[in-house]
Amino acid sequence: MTATTKDSKLIFAPAGASSSQQADQYTKNSLSRSQLHPSPFTQFHTWFTHARDTGVHQPETVCFSTCHLPSGSVSSRYVYLKELDSKGFVIYSNWGTSRKAKDVRTNARASLAFWWHEVERQVRVEGSVERLSEQESQSYYDLRARGSRIGAWASEQSKILPEEEGGRGVLERRVRDVEKRFEGKEEIPVPGFWGGLRVVPEMVEFWQGRESRLHDRFMYLREEGPEGRWKIERLSP
Repeated sequence: MTATTKDSKLIFAPAGASSSQQADQYTKNSLSRSQLHPSPFTQFHTWFTHARDTGVHQPETVCFSTCHLPSGSVSSRYVYLKELDSKGFVIYSNWGTSRKAKDVRTNARASLAFWWHEVERQVRVEGSVERLSEQESQSYYDLRARGSRIGAWASEQSKILPEEEGGRGVLERRVRDVEKRFEGKEEIPVPGFWGGLRVVPEMVEFWQGRESRLHDRFMYLREEGPEGRWKIERLSP
């Protein structure tokens, strides 16, 4: 590559804090078929617990991706995993005005991607989505800080706040209005447009970084049938 071509790029071959242009090598661990549990839920719980116990920063942070139909436009954002149960992975958000709400109304499918740098691991999840009941959502909502519960009512997530109308001031006025509405009340009902969404997996991949980009990858695929069995395959890196 000529200097002129290279210099025209705003970013070229970054390598973290290293002065080298070669990517970091992953050497902390390996993954074999014998280490995997037959259930991806149990395997995820094992990995998540290890990540949390070894100091991974906020291991519940996950990239949640959706796709709008018929355009096929894809959008992603980081959210928190709040629950794992026998059915799937649960996040909470606004399902009235947000971009992800519009996406899942046209296409009830989504993906999750976890990245745990400190242990050089990724987990990917793909599947269908389903809303939790109001009662289930209320149980989690009650655990949130009061300000966050107020904010859920006040924010029309992803809608434009025109600067000519006050920008952030519009949001802050809404917050004050909601605070006045629930003044003196500790119990605040979960908004009907807000709550839990479960990603019911059809595929879960566990990725362990290895040297020379020759990573260990195993994919769980849900098999047809009432037994809920999973097929496990090793993938090429």
